Amino acid sequence: MNRNMTKRIVIAEEFSRYPAGRFSDDGPFNGTTFRQEHLVPALQNSDKVEVIFDGVAGFGYSFLEEAFGGLIQKEGMDKNFLDTRLFFSTTEPGLEGDIQLAEHSIKAAGERQ
Repeated sequence: MNRNMTKRIVIAEEFSRYPAGRFSDDGPFNGTTFRQEHLVPALQNSDKVEVIFDGVAGFGYSFLEEAFGGLIQKEGMDKNFLDTRLFFSTTEPGLEGDIQLAEHSIKAAGERQ
């Protein structure tokens, strides 16, 4: 692991401006693919991960729940681990609600842990 390293994931640049859906049947830019191909490797190989929401046209809750809540439900990660390692940011006020939904999906999954 690269100590003191923060991995930044700009969703719009590294994944899609139009992320949608939960599973691969929902299209190529779904929550499962984002979680498995971007979030999990970043969390395994970095001290902290900052997910930047800027530039995305918007999110569906199914995408956010699968990508972020799925870290606990599907990947078996611990909520406390995520609370200290995973962070969200945006400079776009219209995306702040999406960040709250992502945080809520982690909290809800953690409560079911």
